[in-house]
Amino acid sequence: MRRIKILTFAALMAALANILSVPPMAIPIALGTFETSVHFSQLPIFISGILAGPASGLITGAVGGLYMSFTKIPFVVGGLAILGCAAGLLAKKLRPLFSGILAWCVQAPYVLATDYVWFAIFMQRPQTVVWMLLTPIMVKLTIEAIISSALAEICVRYIKRTGIQF
Repeated sequence: MRRIKILTFAALMAALANILSVPPMAIPIALGTFETSVHFSQLPIFISGILAGPASGLITGAVGGLYMSFTKIPFVVGGLAILGCAAGLLAKKLRPLFSGILAWCVQAPYVLATDYVWFAIFMQRPQTVVWMLLTPIMVKLTIEAIISSALAEICVRYIKRTGIQF
């Protein structure tokens, strides 16, 4: 019964993560010549990992990144799976705010490496252009992770008050 409850929760959070990455929930912005969007799809991934554990966070991240993987960069699924799993592992010792921020620190090297490969090899951009694209993306993702971590701190507190346990 516990596994079904965790899987159901992970599926619900993954659906929410996909919804939060779709316009109009994702706010389009231009970073120089590169167009992107601000979204908070990390929030349900953090909540899932923190409340239901690393496996739930991993599943939520992998499934919750499908929309962005198909529409943006295919490597997103792996990065969000790392994010959810790391948040779940770190939440065993840390508050949600810190587990989310540190989970982003665990995910960041993966994002940097895969985005570099995407822009340099698949998109065939010159190295100087790649770094001009990656810098604002990493800053934007850091800001999103901090805001999502703060929101997760609040959401987790209220969810725990309801008595829901995994």
